[in-house]
Amino acid sequence: MTSKQPSTYYHVKKSKAKIQVHQGGTRSGKTYSICQALIELCYKNRKAGTVITIVRKTFPALRSSVMRDFFDILTKAGHYKEENHNKSQATYTLFGNLIEFISADQPQKLRGRKRHILYINEANELTLEDWRQLILRTTDKILVDYNPSDEYHWLYEHVLDRDDVDFFKTTYLDNPFLEPNVIAEIERFKETDANYWRIYGLGERGVNVSAIFPQWLLADEIPTNAKLVAYGMDWGFTNDPTALVSVWRVDYSLYIKEHLYRTGMTNQDISEYLESLNLDRTPIICDSAEPKSIEELHRLGHNVKPAKKGADSVRRGIDIMKRHKLYILKESTNAQKEFRNYRWETDKNGNNLSKPKDAHNHIIDAVRYVCINRIGTAYTGKYYIS
Repeated sequence: MTSKQPSTYYHVKKSKAKIQVHQGGTRSGKTYSICQALIELCYKNRKAGTVITIVRKTFPALRSSVMRDFFDILTKAGHYKEENHNKSQATYTLFGNLIEFISADQPQKLRGRKRHILYINEANELTLEDWRQLILRTTDKILVDYNPSDEYHWLYEHVLDRDDVDFFKTTYLDNPFLEPNVIAEIERFKETDANYWRIYGLGERGVNVSAIFPQWLLADEIPTNAKLVAYGMDWGFTNDPTALVSVWRVDYSLYIKEHLYRTGMTNQDISEYLESLNLDRTPIICDSAEPKSIEELHRLGHNVKPAKKGADSVRRGIDIMKRHKLYILKESTNAQKEFRNYRWETDKNGNNLSKPKDAHNHIIDAVRYVCINRIGTAYTGKYYIS
């Protein structure tokens, strides 16, 4: 096991600038390394009374990313003590210093706290006003990290040009802990999505591409060696269609077959249609927003399962889909139409807002349910958060 750390660890330790900006691709080890460096700083400055604030846009995202890494490091080093952890206040007392975790979606917390050191995780999620309120109450040092998914952002205009900033760019190649199969998966972006490769592979700013799935292929049939992952179903009735698809997998390729795309379908109609397909017991992953419909189809004998969504599930599902080569069967015309027209929202200047438009997404949502619940993320382990 190598003793070398990801490059970000050394950048944090060596930089003397008031503001450190860590831009990078996925799995470069930014978050874990920054947490490790802050913990070591607390150990070096024992009983100094230093206040360190760690921020992300929402608390669920903060809890599943930075907090997980922070407490993982403490636990593995044997320094975690239950009595030092105020879970209700989301603070931890470490060697006589205070670490506090806050989310930027609670404005009163941004305006009411002062600290010595500020660490903003995924800073491109915050607004310029969030940034201004945070830096006004920080006396010593500011650390910022993000994946550069935006072509234009206040970070580029209001932070990078300052004369008190050290800028660092890292990629997955700067993380010596990555296994070869993880590296291979990241490098698949070269073939599946050029913009994703630019952002998450090379750590470069994204370009304004509104199509969410610009690269997909047509297939005459599903390969004989493909494995059926699951069926996915999105509910509809009057204006929106009920959509049913099957998702098949071969290595890092997904094959999508459209089975149903029709309005006016009652649960009894759906049940009869499912029976006509002579399905085996392969699960049908459905939108969990309609538990009554799921229960009714279950009582009618169908192996329906609610999709587990969680925080930011749309973005996570899209991310999983983008890690695969996508093939759509030629006869699946509605699926092709959706994939062709599924777009990111943009502002008045045409800039990508990194949020999908709620349109042309019925089959795509059905595929997404399968991906989140049956394929999941392949980026797991020590350096999951970039």
